[in-house]
Amino acid sequence: MLNINTVIKAIKGNEDAFEQLIKQESDKLYRTAYLYVRNKEDALDVLQETVCRAYVGIHKLKEPKYFSTWLVKILIRTAYEVLQKKKKTVLTGEAFLHSLTENTSHSPEEDLDLTNAISTLDQNYQTVIILFYFHDLSIKMIAEKMQKPEGTIKTYLHRAKAELKGLLEGAGSYGQRMV
Repeated sequence: MLNINTVIKAIKGNEDAFEQLIKQESDKLYRTAYLYVRNKEDALDVLQETVCRAYVGIHKLKEPKYFSTWLVKILIRTAYEVLQKKKKTVLTGEAFLHSLTENTSHSPEEDLDLTNAISTLDQNYQTVIILFYFHDLSIKMIAEKMQKPEGTIKTYLHRAKAELKGLLEGAGSYGQRMV
């Protein structure tokens, strides 16, 4: 849990406070970056660029309680920029598979089916699925991160789940549990 006082110190220019906040968020940020860009090097580049942008723009953060949301929004935009530069829009990779297989009992083939299915989704649908299922964010928080109305996020989630269900039908029981 973020300490609001630490965020306020960081906004006022305290480098140690900013560093402490980044350390608290780094694992989540890296995993999210990896889900988008699919490889360690690009994920680290996205993370580094995100931290730089956040450091330069922290004084613009109006609500300290939304630091984490603000930071993830920067990361998502940065990841999309990297993807556009590389013309990549798919989600695969060992970290994604690892996040799926933790504390579950399904086969690697089912993981690949789900990974491949998610990779075919529109970028907005990918983002909603990742934030909702893998970051356990509420519709409201996703709407804030994506700067879209809650109704739009609900529509994205519904359509993404419907597409995934169609893609995963016959691919195994894991697809049935996901959607």
